[in-house]
Amino acid sequence: MKTLDVITIGRSSVDLYGAQVGGRLEDMGSFQKYIGGSPCNMAAGTARLGLKSALITRVGDEHMGRFIREELAREGVDVRGVRTDPERLTALVLLGIRDDKQFPLIFYRENCADMALCEDDIDEGFIAEARAVVATGTHLSHPRTEAAVLKALTLARKHGARTALDIDYRPNLWGLAGHGAGESRFIESAEVTARLQATLALFDLIVGTEEEFHIAGGTTDTIAALRAVRAVSGATLVCKRGPMGAVAFTGAIPDTLDEGLSGPGFPIEVFNVLGAGDGFMSGLLKGWLDGEAWPVALKYANACGAFAVSRHGCTPAYPSWDELQFFLARGVKERALRKDAALEQVHWATNRHGDWSTMRVFAFDHRMQLEAMEGSTPEKISTFKGLCLKAAIMVQDGKPGYGILCDSRLGREALWAAAGTGLWIGRPVEWPGSRPLTLEPELGPDFGGLQEWPLGHVVKVLCFCHPDDDDAAMRAEQEATVVRLFHACRRNRLEMLLELIPSKVGPVTEDTTPALIRRFYALGVFPDWWKLEPFATEAAWRKACAAIIENDSHVRGVVVLGLDAGEDALRESLTLAARHDLVKGFAIGRTIFGQAARAWMTGAMSDEQAVAEMAGTYARLCRVWDEARAKKESAA
Repeated sequence: MKTLDVITIGRSSVDLYGAQVGGRLEDMGSFQKYIGGSPCNMAAGTARLGLKSALITRVGDEHMGRFIREELAREGVDVRGVRTDPERLTALVLLGIRDDKQFPLIFYRENCADMALCEDDIDEGFIAEARAVVATGTHLSHPRTEAAVLKALTLARKHGARTALDIDYRPNLWGLAGHGAGESRFIESAEVTARLQATLALFDLIVGTEEEFHIAGGTTDTIAALRAVRAVSGATLVCKRGPMGAVAFTGAIPDTLDEGLSGPGFPIEVFNVLGAGDGFMSGLLKGWLDGEAWPVALKYANACGAFAVSRHGCTPAYPSWDELQFFLARGVKERALRKDAALEQVHWATNRHGDWSTMRVFAFDHRMQLEAMEGSTPEKISTFKGLCLKAAIMVQDGKPGYGILCDSRLGREALWAAAGTGLWIGRPVEWPGSRPLTLEPELGPDFGGLQEWPLGHVVKVLCFCHPDDDDAAMRAEQEATVVRLFHACRRNRLEMLLELIPSKVGPVTEDTTPALIRRFYALGVFPDWWKLEPFATEAAWRKACAAIIENDSHVRGVVVLGLDAGEDALRESLTLAARHDLVKGFAIGRTIFGQAARAWMTGAMSDEQAVAEMAGTYARLCRVWDEARAKKESAA
């Protein structure tokens, strides 16, 4: 049985992308880190489009190798074929956007891990699982990696899989150009042409730019080059033509490129061509493997390539299937796609990492409440938050769906210790109790402090607000702060949780929170998470959830806060909330830690006793949620 749609094979690297645009690579001051390398990009790109994708490559036994493996897994790529090389380092690439025509890059690939790929890395059983195997040209440039690729292709054909080649010609990766010529796309070489032509008969699909077909065909006359490739291969040939789209040839090559099969192109602004071909290939593979006609497959490919050239980075630019369908149905509204707010929201929301369909969050981000306790000091509060983390990890026990809320002013050490535990991690940014909303000083006046946050941390902000606020100036100030924070989160690739507590401001009805939710959406704020007060009625929950879904069908969900309620009251409110699919769980604090904190701060409770008491309460609340959700699902 074919359990995989596609396996890509070859290069994998870490791309360090210059964050500044419009200058030389020499002038770059900071870099964004992404996965890279054509096969790696295509594996992630096709996974985003809904294909079951896998990659065969090698990475180093170090931080960058682990990053590639973990990031691919987060994208949904099967990483069984990713081998860890004990001796070699993971490849690196430095890239920049100089202008709309120059995209400097430097490959750090000397004896890198993926170039040590060998025949022993190709498992027949794994290849047999795939409907298609895709190779790229770079790994035909060395006898060892070429042997691995040829073995994979031979096994693919043996087991009835289709085969595809992205020519992906980089002269300096064939040893034809110097380190500073990473941007070079074409240098004639009879040796390279011969090496490519020796393998072309093994493919059902061959894809390249006009220049790449020039090297494959041995001539700079594009039609002649295509005919030379056709002479040794019966594959469908897809020739990419930049802004003119692409054409496919299933049989004899006609006299002009315009006579090939084509799909619609998209008039967009070129911002970054690096990785565009891998985005194109991802869309093409989706259409090809779904059995679409070539014009449809080329439409997918052209659209995915358009996304890539309009955004920063390679893999991060590629669309999800939902995003692609949204784009094709709606069309181009803004030629600079990265400036299309509606499209960017769909892109962000449908490409988030991690399954957080269940949220059991121990919230110990409290500062003011702990500072007010008898016997507390900043040092003792920091130590106590470490005990809270121990309790959370004890209950989590390696299972998914658990998390913490912890601040970085009094809980910095606990935050550091939480890294790599698998916990969902949220961090508050509001100054405790502030109204109008004021943020913690560490963020800075321009919110630049968010640049220091790990990407896995979620920005949590609590806003005390009410639809009937009669202080217009204060209301405007609070809303402006939330709007600025939202955009700062997106700029720094951080998710945002917006917590609303209108009951502390004025009387509430079933329509109070829904009105606030709609107001923030009207301001252009699309939180990944909402944290809401527990409602007392079914109708209140229904109205709040409706206000969210009508504005953002891709929202992560809602978590319920506790407001220091007793366990019996929380059991009732959680049971009611669990009836609604949009509510993913809870984020509760003082009910869990309050009693233990008061006793521990005065020396009436030991570390071990505090951890045991908090873990017990936390575990009971988790069971309440799990049982309530299970009851709802069984009733459905």
